[in-house]
Amino acid sequence: MTKYLNKTVEYLQDKGFKNPEIGIILGTGLGQLTDEVEIIQEVSYNHIPHFPTATVEFHKGKLIYGTLEDKTVIIMQGRFHLYEGYTLQDVTYPVRVMEKLGIKTLLVSNASGAINLNYKKGELMLIDDHINLQGSSPLAFKGVEVLGERFVDMSAPYDLEINTKFKAIAKVNTITLHEGVYASVVGPQLETRAEYRMLKIIGADAVGMSTVPEIIVANHLNLKVAAVSVLTDECNPDELKPVDIQEIIAMAKKAEPDMITLFKELIKTI
Repeated sequence: MTKYLNKTVEYLQDKGFKNPEIGIILGTGLGQLTDEVEIIQEVSYNHIPHFPTATVEFHKGKLIYGTLEDKTVIIMQGRFHLYEGYTLQDVTYPVRVMEKLGIKTLLVSNASGAINLNYKKGELMLIDDHINLQGSSPLAFKGVEVLGERFVDMSAPYDLEINTKFKAIAKVNTITLHEGVYASVVGPQLETRAEYRMLKIIGADAVGMSTVPEIIVANHLNLKVAAVSVLTDECNPDELKPVDIQEIIAMAKKAEPDMITLFKELIKTI
């Protein structure tokens, strides 16, 4: 992997991706933040050596480099998932690339379903902790110790300082920002009634199909990391209705301006 990483990083540096301070991963239906960026360079994933290619139709698949609130940022417009047939090492490869390019902080967003029925669709949830239900770890491969400590401490995987700032920003801007536990499943199928009940029992407040692998690798690389979920549906097993993925995308876009405010105001403080 080190050889591949070096080739990928060299290619991007040659394209002008120089010393980004902050990495941002945009989740399903959450691409409008790029409209706020003064773009210096952008490259399609399928042009980057050894980079995975986004296969989900609503993930654009571009790596964007530019400035946002006077900070240099690198943005993944579209991420990768296990359900696309990738390995956990593939899914997290871009995090390793961004770290090698120079980022010190990683901000992550996703669209997820609300398990905690006190949380409503269209609201945001700051992730305080997570449950990995994807069946493996992105660190479970031979030679991982070359890239960082094998036995990564996960007692506080989300940066407390950043989370405290997010909560303060939400209060000032009158944004509903819950705080809770995110459960990451494989997908791509949505959960059954019994699975929603199980997720509630084990302590999940929201469920999605991403984020946790990237958070694990960010901790492996000693990056400061935080994540915000846009709650796109309410997962009440007693009143479960068929889910329309287009409705989920539409709800993500409706709630996205609040997430953009959080990210922009936070970046000012970094």
